[in-house]
Amino acid sequence: MNNPSPAAELMGALHAVEARLEAAVERHDLSLAKFGLLARLASSAQPMSLRELAERCACVKSNITQLVDRLEAEGLVAREDDPEDGRSIRAILTRKGRERYVAAARSVHAAEEAVFRPLSGGQREDLLALARVLRGSD
Repeated sequence: MNNPSPAAELMGALHAVEARLEAAVERHDLSLAKFGLLARLASSAQPMSLRELAERCACVKSNITQLVDRLEAEGLVAREDDPEDGRSIRAILTRKGRERYVAAARSVHAAEEAVFRPLSGGQREDLLALARVLRGSD
């Protein structure tokens, strides 16, 4: 019998974690992509340009534009002109968006706790250190 490769084991674990986090945000009518964008806006003291959001989310501006379109249609995000650059549009979290983000963040936190509960404190620290090493390797 062949043992799965380390990469296959890791990918399987990552998919399982992602599925649990996706389920946590879906209860709030969000996807992980929408939740990530709301999180970036919630952590910012001021509205963010779509270009800045694209950089922070590590994706192309057209994808951010589509994501903001969807969030705006749901009343979670609003667009405003950038007072410093008349050609630029900024996104801002609405009150409804902040409320949805806070509720979803609680669910994500609970899902993360459930995922990592079987690990000891030392195992969690080791896992995070290993994840940082793997993320930094190309």
